[in-house]
Amino acid sequence: MSAVDSAPSGAPSGLSLSRGSQAAVFVLVVVLICRLLGAQFEWLVKWPVALTVPMTDWMSWLVGGFLDLFKPIARSFTFLVNYPMEWVGALLNLVPWPMTVAIVTALGWMIGGARMAALGFFGLMFVVFSGYWSQGMNTLALVAVSVPLALVMGAGIGILAFEYPRFKGAVNALLDVMQTVPTFAYLTPLLVLFGFGPVVGLIASAIYAAPPMARNVLLGLERVDTEIREAAVMSGGTRRQQLFLVELPAATQQIMVGVNQCLMAALSMVIIAAVIGGFDDIGWEVLQTMRKALFGPAFLAGSVIVVFAIIIDRMSAALAEPRQPQDRRVAFGILAAGLAVTVWAVVAGWPPSGVAAMDGLADRVDAGVGAFTASYGATLDSIKNTSMFYGLLPLRIGLAEAVLPFTWGFAWTAQHTAMLYGGAGVIALILFWKGHVTGGLLVVIAAYVAEIGVAHLAWPVVILGAGAIGWVSGGWKLARLAVLLLALVLISGLWERALLSLYLSGAAVFACMLVGGALGLWSAMSTTAWAVIRPICDILQTIPLFVFLIPVLMFFQIGEFSAFMAICMYAVVPMIRYTRHGLTSTPEELIEAATANGAGKWQTMFEVRAPFAAPTILLGLNQTILYAFAMLVIAALIGTTGLGQSIYLALGQYDVGLGITAGAAMAILALVADRLVQGFAEERRQALGL
Repeated sequence: MSAVDSAPSGAPSGLSLSRGSQAAVFVLVVVLICRLLGAQFEWLVKWPVALTVPMTDWMSWLVGGFLDLFKPIARSFTFLVNYPMEWVGALLNLVPWPMTVAIVTALGWMIGGARMAALGFFGLMFVVFSGYWSQGMNTLALVAVSVPLALVMGAGIGILAFEYPRFKGAVNALLDVMQTVPTFAYLTPLLVLFGFGPVVGLIASAIYAAPPMARNVLLGLERVDTEIREAAVMSGGTRRQQLFLVELPAATQQIMVGVNQCLMAALSMVIIAAVIGGFDDIGWEVLQTMRKALFGPAFLAGSVIVVFAIIIDRMSAALAEPRQPQDRRVAFGILAAGLAVTVWAVVAGWPPSGVAAMDGLADRVDAGVGAFTASYGATLDSIKNTSMFYGLLPLRIGLAEAVLPFTWGFAWTAQHTAMLYGGAGVIALILFWKGHVTGGLLVVIAAYVAEIGVAHLAWPVVILGAGAIGWVSGGWKLARLAVLLLALVLISGLWERALLSLYLSGAAVFACMLVGGALGLWSAMSTTAWAVIRPICDILQTIPLFVFLIPVLMFFQIGEFSAFMAICMYAVVPMIRYTRHGLTSTPEELIEAATANGAGKWQTMFEVRAPFAAPTILLGLNQTILYAFAMLVIAALIGTTGLGQSIYLALGQYDVGLGITAGAAMAILALVADRLVQGFAEERRQALGL
């Protein structure tokens, strides 16, 4: 039993309250004070403007001065980096596409045999026939230059943290910040510092892709066997020799996992960097076609990105696994065939930049989407409006404002408020009677949230509530951290926008919990279901964030519901995977004991597997939260409000102060949520003796 539900030992059961119940009582008292006295003391509900700190202006002055000081150096670096990027791009475009296809196919054969060779061949042939070969090579040029920078930077950080343990805490904090700050947030200062153009995307990609490499290098070095280290010491090698000749090679498999994640992160960020324009790559094609509502070409260009992502992901992931050696003669034969086709293509005058045989397909997709939306537009609007009016809108602004005659058929009155709290009170009393004190208190708090909405929550409720949750999950240290960080957002003047971001990401996370948890449970119960769901999860995890906007725009147009759907599509995968993994990794001895006691399949699942899987499922929830916040900023492109919109506007206005403060506020929300969930996961692991 967890600390949340158990009462302190030795205390009378009728008088004692669990840690969770004490926190819930505290939050409920804060809710009552704000609800009853909010009209009389406005500062209890809304932070006074006079006490707001102009952090945006301060940050603009501070960072602006720094950027002006180093701008000449940065522009010189831009000038230098632009050369290798142009050279790589020219080389990739100069090599005839049949030869490039042959090289990737041969590489796939050497890495993973026939299946990997087929993936490389058919994937690149799709790019050839799409007509986006040249733009695709320009995208790969950005990746090819940014990834080595990210690998060097990440490896250096990981080695530093390993060699000097006193810096490990600071390094982990830095990596957390780098991974939680939205990508658009640091595009703004980079744009001011390095100027307009593809180099900004290159540098942003390197920054975004470095943390996965750093974490895996550190993890790999920490996992090197003690015997290997002792053997290196006994051989008389220097510390540098031990590190580079023994320990790093021993950690190769884990480091290659970091290379895989680094490649995927760089590819994803390169596409996001297309927002600043200035380069004829796939990201720019997707952005332009989306802006023109040409969903067929946007879908085709987005598919090219997905193909690149899948090929890079599968091949780089295969390098991290033990593999059988392949016959090199087959690879040489593939290269010879590619050379022959290249010569024939030159003689026959085939287009050097692709065939572009799918233009008609893109037009048909565009026409098909138009016909579908024309035929089923009323149904799509009904789905969107129902979800908005009866789900998202009440969660955002509360039932008191969302319930209107033209949507719900009646207007919300004081009698409805009394009925809401009365019903919540009855449910709470029933739960109290059954011994679920914490659950009863949470029902009353939920009624308050339902009445006024997340966007209108009183600031003491949010900040002190987060502190109370932190106290339950991690003690006073985590409670102080949560309160302090959220207080910084409060006094910065971004509180209202932060609540809007919290509402949309929270709604998406809740939906992912329900859908992902159910799919994960189904996958754990049925191998057939997992055989179907697993490839879908693989595809969703390899698709860059930008591409998720295309299908939702096709059918639901610009708006908050489309953003909600895009966030859910991106963030649901960790919940599915971790739920299934947790439920299927229960020790066999526990299953055998439950079966011997007469437990059925479902009883074993919910009474044995689920409690043991709780830490893993909570880690899946943690990842879902981080994914939701990462996608929230991208969703600002299709009409969301809140911090994501502020970051996007800051990018367009060159407003460094707004971009950094809004990005920091978004990172604080993600970081607090991350730490709270991690605290509960750790508590469950300790309770299970893991």
